[in-house]
Amino acid sequence: MPSIRTTVLGLAMAATLAGTAHAQSDDTLKVGVMLTLSGPAGVIGEQARDAFLLAVEDMGGKLGGLETEVIVVDDELKPDNAVNKAKELVERDEVDFVVGPIFSNIMMAIAKPVTQSETILISPNAGTSVLAGPGCSEYLFVTSYQNDQVHEVLGKVAEERGYKKVFLMAPNYQAGKDSLAGFKHSYTGEVADEVYTPLGQLDFSAELARIAAAKPDAVFTFMPGGMGVNLVKQYRQAGLENIPFLSAFTVDEVTLPAQKDAAEGFFGGANWAPSMDNEKSKAFVAAYEAKFDRIPGTYAMQAYDAALLIDSAVKAVGGDLSDKKALIAAMEKADFESLRGDFKFGPNHYPIQDFYLVKATQRDDGKYWTVIEEKVFDDYADNYAAQCKM
Repeated sequence: MPSIRTTVLGLAMAATLAGTAHAQSDDTLKVGVMLTLSGPAGVIGEQARDAFLLAVEDMGGKLGGLETEVIVVDDELKPDNAVNKAKELVERDEVDFVVGPIFSNIMMAIAKPVTQSETILISPNAGTSVLAGPGCSEYLFVTSYQNDQVHEVLGKVAEERGYKKVFLMAPNYQAGKDSLAGFKHSYTGEVADEVYTPLGQLDFSAELARIAAAKPDAVFTFMPGGMGVNLVKQYRQAGLENIPFLSAFTVDEVTLPAQKDAAEGFFGGANWAPSMDNEKSKAFVAAYEAKFDRIPGTYAMQAYDAALLIDSAVKAVGGDLSDKKALIAAMEKADFESLRGDFKFGPNHYPIQDFYLVKATQRDDGKYWTVIEEKVFDDYADNYAAQCKM
């Protein structure tokens, strides 16, 4: 699938967003956005894409005062394809930044080709442990979290609620492994079973039978996108709702429109929720809903913040993109107002931020979203930063 430039996205963006009529010059900023936009997981990438483009639109088609061209590509959740497209963005399109991807297996595939070209890579979602630690790079920044962290929230909640035996389940790829490692970092009780399913699995009847047989005090799972939609519905249908359901990226603004009341009352962990009570966040949620007729989730928030990060750094260097060291130093300062509130970078360019327990609930208008139940971690740094040597 060829690159999709913002002029043909049908998102009614300002014409200055694409700027495809002129070649790159000193007063033009080029950003490649690589996300999963097709298949069952495509809805996740759409949230990030739409939010990034909304941010550029909100800033008048300019980031850091420079006319901005955004080139959107679909990685199709295929690592080999992603590598080829990343190289095209860097070598052919000569982008100044690459924003993406969503999935950690894609991140592990593209991180070296992008950063070794001395192009700055900003992840609005994937935050693998390897790249937070020994595989870190001065050219890599993350506006989401380290993969373990959101899952550590649920581990701490399970510990504090006295769940003595928990059933764990995640897809069999890097983020799934990081997920369960994160949960176990904060949870010291018994693991009733630890199950890895194929990435993209949609029928969980065998796993649900194992849960019923194990009779755990709670279930913890990480099943993003369409996997989460099906799991939650099947969990209810199997009559397991009396077993507390703790999850990360399984019950969120991406999945709730399809899960509806099947997910009501189920818990998740997050670094933000669309119900967050700060003015910048509320304005973003209102603008996103008005434009796209859906509620933004963390994927959208983190992509919007990625645009704010670029804007702040490019402004700080006066639009001079030639001095990469100065640009990186400006990015490290994170001199922007994050939608989530408190935000700064650790020494590995991963965020230090707050994390929350959130619950799925129905709004007065009938739509479903997540609301913050309690703050679980304050100014929380990841566990791998000490291994990062830049």
